[in-house]
Amino acid sequence: MSQKPTASPTLPKKPFGWEKLVITGLMVGGLIWSGIVTEVNVPQFVANFGQFAQIIVEMLKPDWSYVSYVVAPLIQTIKMAVIGTAIGAGLAFPYAFLVSRNVVTNRFVTGLFRFILNIIRTIPDLLLAALFVAVVGIGPVAGIITLAIFSFGMVGKLFFEAVETIDEGPIEALKASGANQWEIVRYAVIPQVMGYFVSYTLYAFEINVRASTVLGYVGAGGIGLFLQQNLSQFRYDRVSLMVLVIFAVVLVIDYVSSKTREALL
Repeated sequence: MSQKPTASPTLPKKPFGWEKLVITGLMVGGLIWSGIVTEVNVPQFVANFGQFAQIIVEMLKPDWSYVSYVVAPLIQTIKMAVIGTAIGAGLAFPYAFLVSRNVVTNRFVTGLFRFILNIIRTIPDLLLAALFVAVVGIGPVAGIITLAIFSFGMVGKLFFEAVETIDEGPIEALKASGANQWEIVRYAVIPQVMGYFVSYTLYAFEINVRASTVLGYVGAGGIGLFLQQNLSQFRYDRVSLMVLVIFAVVLVIDYVSSKTREALL
């Protein structure tokens, strides 16, 4: 006898509970309230949509004759990212050991240095750039200092977390043999985390190349300064050219950096 095919069991549909209804209502209400507080003018946005479309049309026609003027600030942007990353990562390397609890056992010391690191990480890079532009003036120096501090906070955070997750076996073996703290760090810790440090440094460099473009808006040098000037002059054809150049350079750097990091880890 042939058996009748049985229907595959299906999961029962969950009823749309009042909790989801309340959450949805709160989200919609919060969106409307934020629009009222920020004085969002929807009719004006719709009325100006034609102007937005005109800007897009102008950006679809890049001014390729402006390429020669973009090369120098682009190189300056990459130099800012390289120098800022090198300084920040170089300072973060020894600092991470002072923050790691499996290297420094004094809780007060690690807590103090972690607090300082967290303070540095909470300061926005644009705020730092504006501050250093006011101190050292318009130019790449302000951008380099900003990127160095930003890289220090990011690489320091990632690196000390990597140090705290290493295999404790080599450390215990060196302690049992009478090695001092420097020898433990040199022979048991650094060999395990060096690949991570290089990988995090390359990752910071990727971010800094993009960040250095934005920092130019506050006068911190690089191609961002040229981008801001052309935007203020409504030269959207040149703006689109610079966006394409930045996109191509960042894409190449990201690809090379990601392949290098994959080989290290």
